[in-house]
Amino acid sequence: MTQEDKIGLGVMQIAAAQLNGICGYKRAYAEMPNYVKLSTGNLKGSIKRPGEPMWHQIVRNIKSHQGGPNFNYIDAGYLVHVPRTGYRITPKGVSHLKSKGLI
Repeated sequence: MTQEDKIGLGVMQIAAAQLNGICGYKRAYAEMPNYVKLSTGNLKGSIKRPGEPMWHQIVRNIKSHQGGPNFNYIDAGYLVHVPRTGYRITPKGVSHLKSKGLI
């Protein structure tokens, strides 16, 4: 499982725990360590964004990598991007988490 897969599942879990089904970026940055064991590489500072750990970029990459060659949670129908906010989990996403015993 890639780091983006792990972070994507974490975003889904955070979203599923909210009444509105949305995982905002700020919430993701605050709560992700409760859901995903972040690697040393993830915790390393970003070269492009000083003061920000690399895994914050991975959260944003869920949208950036939509339509790409690799698996993507938006393309799979598990998440919907909410512009300038974060991501909303879909019913298909909730079912996926339940099938994995994550909620």
